[in-house]
Amino acid sequence: MPELPEVEVVRRGLERWATGRTIGSVEVLHPRAVRRHVPGPPDFAARLVGRPLGPARRRGKYLWLPLGDSDDSMLAHLGMSGQLLIQPEQAADERHLRVRVRFTDLAGTELRFVDQRTFGGLSVHPRARGAGDGLPDAIAHIARDPLDPDFDEDAFHAALRQRRTTVKRALLDQSLISGVGNIYADEALWRARLHYDRPTATLTRPRVGQLLGHVRDVMDAALAVGGTSFDSLYVNVNGESGYFERSLDAYGREDLPCRRCGTALRRHPWMNRSSYYCPKCQRPFRSRGTAAATS
Repeated sequence: MPELPEVEVVRRGLERWATGRTIGSVEVLHPRAVRRHVPGPPDFAARLVGRPLGPARRRGKYLWLPLGDSDDSMLAHLGMSGQLLIQPEQAADERHLRVRVRFTDLAGTELRFVDQRTFGGLSVHPRARGAGDGLPDAIAHIARDPLDPDFDEDAFHAALRQRRTTVKRALLDQSLISGVGNIYADEALWRARLHYDRPTATLTRPRVGQLLGHVRDVMDAALAVGGTSFDSLYVNVNGESGYFERSLDAYGREDLPCRRCGTALRRHPWMNRSSYYCPKCQRPFRSRGTAAATS
C-alpha cells in the first residue's frame, strides 16, 4: 500500500496539474470505486460537476481536493493499487480505469482514477467540525503525520507510554501517527536499532525523539526519489515510478547482509505482513526485572 512519501508525491502532482481547474463531467465506470460515497455514484458525480478544485492536501495516506469555496472536498484513498493520473484526453483508457473526471478548460487533459484491486476509492465529504485546514470529517480520527509541522512529539510519547503495545504496532496505528506503513516502519526501526516488538512503555522521551527523526529522514529520502515502487501499481500522476527501493536498508532484504554489521537480515511473519530486521543490530528487548524505561 502506498505510504506517506508515495501519497505526497501524488499530492504534489495533483497540486500542479489540477488546482484551479473546474470539473466539467464525471464518469463512474465501476461503482466500487465510490462505495465510500454512501449516496451513490450519481450523487458523487453531481456533487463534483461545476466545482473548481482547490490545492490538493494530505493527512497521512489520504488525499483531498477542496471543492470551490464550499466546505466539501473530494477525498481519495489509494488502497493497495489506486492511481490518480493526469492523462491526455485522447489517451487510451487504462484496463482498470474506474473514474474519469473531465475539466471545462481546454488543457486537453483529464483526471483518471485507476485501481486494479478496487481497495481504494473516491468520495465527497464535508469539512470536519472545527478543522481549520479543511480536513474532511471522514478522516477526522487520523492523526497528524511526522512531517506535519504541527505534529506533537510530546503527545505522541505520552500516548506510547500509556498503551500496552509494541513499537511497530504503534508506528502503524494511524490514530497515533499517520502515513507510516510496513516499509518505512521497518526502515526507521533499522536506523534506530530497535526491534519491532519492543514494548512502547520502555521507550524514553529521547529515544522516541530519535525514532521520529529516523522516520522523517527515511521519508524525506524516499520523497526525493519519488517514493518506493516494487511494481507498476504505484506511480505518480504522470505514470512514473519511484526509485527508493534501491536504497532500502531492511525491507525486502531477507538473507542479505546488514549494511551496518554484515549480519544476514531476517524476515518474520507479523500481523499478516512481514517484519525485516537485523538480529544483531536490533536485538529483542529483555526486561531486567523492572518496568522502568531504558534506553
